Amino acid sequence: MFKRIGSVLLAIMLCISLLAGCKKNVGTSEDNAIKEEEEEQDETVSYKFGFSCITMENPYFITLEQSLRESLESQGHSMITKNPAVDIDLQIQQIDEMIEAGIDAIFLCPVSRDEITPALEKLEAADVKIINIDSEVKETTYVDAYIGSDNKNAGYICGEDLLQQSPDGGKIVILESPSQNSVIDRITGFEEAIADKGFEVVARADTQGDLNTARQEADKIFADNKDITAVMCGNDQIALGALVAAHTAGLDDIMIYGVDGSPDLKKELLKKNTLIRGTSGQSPINIGKKAAKIGIAILNGDDYEEVTHEEVFFITSDNVEMYGADGWQ
Repeated sequence: MFKRIGSVLLAIMLCISLLAGCKKNVGTSEDNAIKEEEEEQDETVSYKFGFSCITMENPYFITLEQSLRESLESQGHSMITKNPAVDIDLQIQQIDEMIEAGIDAIFLCPVSRDEITPALEKLEAADVKIINIDSEVKETTYVDAYIGSDNKNAGYICGEDLLQQSPDGGKIVILESPSQNSVIDRITGFEEAIADKGFEVVARADTQGDLNTARQEADKIFADNKDITAVMCGNDQIALGALVAAHTAGLDDIMIYGVDGSPDLKKELLKKNTLIRGTSGQSPINIGKKAAKIGIAILNGDDYEEVTHEEVFFITSDNVEMYGADGWQ
């Protein structure tokens, strides 16, 4: 009899177990713990980035911004873009606005490498990650990562070409932008390449990296100097300003060098007898893609390269068709 009772109790316990196993996920959150955990695992993280680079009047930064935006948005992230318009005070104000908007990280190219420091301090205090692009800030300890072209080599290869074109030396004009570290490096590389080779720098001017300012400064220089061999420019916008000034001054035997590989300068290289000798090309498209990848990795807590230098290449009338003049490389 006890055996029969035991068997009945065992059968009842098995039924209870089976019913418990078949229980539907309804009721309290504790009842549905497994389901909620699965939903959390499937949820993707969306980050908000900021973008602030010297001026959106420069086609280089326009293309860089587009490359970054496309890369980020394709992965579900968003980006706020501000245009400092070569005004450091405005850039700092706009960074304050982006911090208030809740950005997680910023892609930053400073109008002034020195004067941007207060903004870097505010970004750090707000726990906003800083991806410094194109031109380095002075206080690099605030920066989580840097990505840009090999700017010193960009200037150096312009200098190497000048040595081949004018082995006996000559008079040089330098149009620069001392507040931008990328331009400083380019000019430094150029001067190192031509050092002690018979060249004389007869004039130099701060153009702030701007086409119109470059044209105005070059107008003044060309009015007093007619026997110039070459003009080294910190970027392609400066080179285009120098080109207009050279035509205005009636100079027809001068070589103008730029840095960027922009579509506008490549179109000039397609023209017969252009005064543009060449440009050190860089790729804002590739830099944008890599910067986006690094920015996401930083916020995800993944491994990433703290410093990335993209290679540059020299573009002249002889090889410009290989790169194409309709867009950036």
